[in-house]
Amino acid sequence: MEDQSLLRYSRQIMLEQVDIDGQERLLAGHALVIGAGGLGSPVALYLAAAGLGRLTLADADTVELSNLQRQIAHATADIGRNKAESAREAALALNPGCVIQAIDDYLDGEALARLAVEADVVLDCTDRFSSRYAINAACRAAGVPLVSGAAIRFSGQLAVFDPRDPDAPCYACLYPPGEEGDEELRCAENGVIAPLVGLIGSFQALEAIKLVSGAGTPHRGLSTFDGLTGQWRHFGVPRDPACPVCAAT
Repeated sequence: MEDQSLLRYSRQIMLEQVDIDGQERLLAGHALVIGAGGLGSPVALYLAAAGLGRLTLADADTVELSNLQRQIAHATADIGRNKAESAREAALALNPGCVIQAIDDYLDGEALARLAVEADVVLDCTDRFSSRYAINAACRAAGVPLVSGAAIRFSGQLAVFDPRDPDAPCYACLYPPGEEGDEELRCAENGVIAPLVGLIGSFQALEAIKLVSGAGTPHRGLSTFDGLTGQWRHFGVPRDPACPVCAAT
């Protein structure tokens, strides 16, 4: 590692759980971030700043004025731009040493499967059940850890699903298809308090850094946060033996 990198990442290298070996794993790592909005913004910025060597950011949406209340990777001048491109520019401004690819399209099918296989960790920063189920299935098939986040109104949640652990559940174990409710709760229709997405997105970035660097123990189960009371709750999530996604693996 060259002197400039040692200086840039010195506060992480000082941590015995990371050290130089962990930082080098980060520099060699690849994260696939799907969604560059409220959750994806802090994820992209923190992963770039922490030295994740390669990021792939995917989002088909464009920046709107109403996004700027919470989507901190974008500025007023970015209105009308693709979110993945805008987030890429913001992340590179923090750390030009990262290799960052922006994909201005929705990921599904073969494209999603291929990118999941190439990644060391996948971060689901979307807000649709259909996307979450597709991402979960792709990660399960690729054997790649998935860090899932969600935020709406004053409520947030985070879960990590690691198919490398034979006892680990998947997203479909937590939310079986067809049981997620009749209506999706999305920020555009229901609102969200601005710092909540930053909190959950930062939590996602932390878990990705731990998974890639080898520091600490990955999160298990489901954590929920109530922004109105400031309380966290944690729930165990067992693997569903009848899960349509992971029961056979």
